Amino acid sequence: MSATYDAIIVGAGQAGPALAGRLTAAGMRVALVERHLFGGTCVNTGCMPTKALVASAEVAHLARRGADYGVQVGGEVTVDFPKVMARAHTVTMNARRNVERWLHGMEQLTVLRGHARFVAPDTLQVGEMTIRAPRIFLNVGGRAAVPPLPGVDGIDYLTNTSILQLDTLPRHLAVVGGSYIGLEFAQMFRRFGAQVTVIERQSRLIAREDEDVSQAIRELLEAEGIAVRIGAECIAFAPHADGVAVKVDCRDGAPEVVASHVLLAMGRRPNTDDLGLDRAGVAIDERGYITVDDTLACNVPGIWAMGDCNGRGAFTHTAYNDFEIIAANLLDGDHRTLSQRVPGYALYIDPPLGRVGMTEAQARASGRPLLVSKRPMTRVGRAVERGQTEGFMKLVADAETKRVLGAAILGVSGDEAIHGVLDLMSADQPLDALRWAVPIHPTVSELWPTVVLGLQPAEDD
Repeated sequence: MSATYDAIIVGAGQAGPALAGRLTAAGMRVALVERHLFGGTCVNTGCMPTKALVASAEVAHLARRGADYGVQVGGEVTVDFPKVMARAHTVTMNARRNVERWLHGMEQLTVLRGHARFVAPDTLQVGEMTIRAPRIFLNVGGRAAVPPLPGVDGIDYLTNTSILQLDTLPRHLAVVGGSYIGLEFAQMFRRFGAQVTVIERQSRLIAREDEDVSQAIRELLEAEGIAVRIGAECIAFAPHADGVAVKVDCRDGAPEVVASHVLLAMGRRPNTDDLGLDRAGVAIDERGYITVDDTLACNVPGIWAMGDCNGRGAFTHTAYNDFEIIAANLLDGDHRTLSQRVPGYALYIDPPLGRVGMTEAQARASGRPLLVSKRPMTRVGRAVERGQTEGFMKLVADAETKRVLGAAILGVSGDEAIHGVLDLMSADQPLDALRWAVPIHPTVSELWPTVVLGLQPAEDD
């Protein structure tokens, strides 16, 4: 059985359904192939369920701090873990159903369930069906990486996917990987009542961030009772009567951590190894990511890659922007490129880290003259009023062009307040545009003009 379409989309993550909507609205006959769950990582194992869990963890944390606000909650605060997980599942299921309903309601769209593999540059096999199109868009996402660490095959471990299926709270959760995914799970499970140890190979947490950010985040987590083990260069696993023994080989502390559960949070890998890309001649890099140019086009004409599988962004918002770039170029007569995108993201611990552009270390490495300003959250009225004064705001700018190069907010509402700087950078406006803005009081964003006024030439390391 075979069929021909104007376009084929492989994967129903963040970029795929939106692109299907634009292409069908333009009159094209489109096939969308999905082999597993509609909505992709964000809906099913990423943003939506995890941020629902973060919200529950924040409520538990604030309830325990009730007395600080003059509120008596009465007795010990407890967490109904199965109910917490059920709430997260409900958020996911509702979002997934909405995506399916949207897709099945599109005219000109054929939804196919199954595993798509290339048999030629313009042809895919889906089960017993062969489908062809002059335009093929790959939106296949990624999954947790499981490095071949000693003993890993002999233990039961969790990933960011399987941990969402737990129905009982771990007694002691060892999180192997001190970066974004690992730290979010570490804090939420600590707030749910588990003992938590974070184990990181490198000399500090989230090493891609500036050292002051890494250190402040470590202090935040340790203040909540999370044990942090850095410099774990020889991680290995072995079964133990109480769960799993994790060899850490750190400079300080016991050489072994015994935990009831182990979460592997050591990065992601693209779902590209079983697409038959070699049969289409599609190039990939050494990590398996599909190579794309500045417009998301692959080396083979008529094939594009969007989202996590192209290695050009690991977030829902970058995947969606991939769709926007492709749609603008194909359908709107525009010329949009990846290089026009200002990188921004957040770490959803509490308080969150909002980041945009370069880190201070990256800006220094560029060799340009810099202006830097940093203000503690204790200077932010909104943070003081909410009793959440941990963290700081930092701005890095080019001393010659007077353009912002990057910014960070580790603090309450940092994930929202960072957008003032992101928008400034996207519009390519000078520092004065932020200096003379009149932010609303009381907000976190109202400190940005003050931060701009505090810019000083960067001191040499």
